Amino acid sequence: MKLTLKRKKKLTLKQKNAWFGVLFASPLIFGMIMLFILPLIQSLRYSLSSIQLVEGGFSVEYEGISNFTSLFTSNPDYPRSLAESIAGMAVNVPLILVFGLFAAVLLNQRFKGRPFARAVFFLPVILASSVIANLDIGSFVGSGSLSAGGGDAESNLLQSFELKKMMLESGISPIFVDYLTGAVDRIYEIISSSGVQILIFLAGLQSIPPSLYEAAKIEGATGYESFWKVTFPMMSPLILTNTVYSIIDSFSDSPINKLVSETAFKVFDFGLSAAMSWVYFLSVALILAISVGLISHKVFYYD
Repeated sequence: MKLTLKRKKKLTLKQKNAWFGVLFASPLIFGMIMLFILPLIQSLRYSLSSIQLVEGGFSVEYEGISNFTSLFTSNPDYPRSLAESIAGMAVNVPLILVFGLFAAVLLNQRFKGRPFARAVFFLPVILASSVIANLDIGSFVGSGSLSAGGGDAESNLLQSFELKKMMLESGISPIFVDYLTGAVDRIYEIISSSGVQILIFLAGLQSIPPSLYEAAKIEGATGYESFWKVTFPMMSPLILTNTVYSIIDSFSDSPINKLVSETAFKVFDFGLSAAMSWVYFLSVALILAISVGLISHKVFYYD
């Protein structure tokens, strides 16, 4: 009796590429499971429990949603900090995007000292990293400005007040005036948070085919029209990318992180701290989903 061996069916090129993709992404998948998914499930368990330190470790007792209800009923600091973080994000992110795109367009022009100018705009990102982030840069800059120019917070406040008064007298809407004067007051924060966004916009500007600008120029388009008809649509995917990055970056530097850390390691209320983290996580996820959903419909992809 003859035994016939079935030959294994060879994988197609598409299937091979798919498996190569899985193999390439496997370290990321493994790291996400071990460093993100499992701790996320563990923190959800802690947020629904009361954790008590006992000899040799800690005990976990299930309490339901009591930690979440106490956040908004008996903890006045958390709702206020969460509202301030969301309001700060809503003010800062549009300003960072507008300033980042404006600065990138300027830095993409040909002029002497362009590499130095780009380094100056990226310098705040370097100052905000690693060991330098532990230094009180704000106090250092503030003291330097006081000694060098003689300016102080009172003079800045007076300047903002004069600007606000002038704009209100010109008939501009008070809501728009408050937004602009708030942007003037936090100009250092906006510039220091725009370094990565400027680099991303610069990379996008340099990838736009010059033929598009040549065609627009032949058709008689002005520089203003070329920006809105060519540059802005081509930059829309990167606007979406920078929006997501700016939202996450603004929340990662919010006072809620300090409040969560103090609740866990000073008050030793780990269940309440985990509940704070989950409300914070869901708030950020909801804002990201709304932002991406609104912007993605307007994104233009050049093929």
